[in-house]
Amino acid sequence: MEFALLACLAAARQGIQPPAAPEASQGMAYEGYERTVDAHIKNLRAKLEPDPKSPRYIETVFGVGYRFARD
Repeated sequence: MEFALLACLAAARQGIQPPAAPEASQGMAYEGYERTVDAHIKNLRAKLEPDPKSPRYIETVFGVGYRFARD
């Protein structure tokens, strides 16, 4: 799931919204909790970011969701 979510983030131009992320990454309807995506993002940040508390690669866009940093 984490790899699929990371691939979805990298492919999305404007970022992704948490409720749509599992459907986009798995290609099917997702019946889990909204906070599940947040947990996967936290795990990805722990694995990818030099400092997960100050993320550089996976950004939070308040009111929208998450996006992969383009810089």
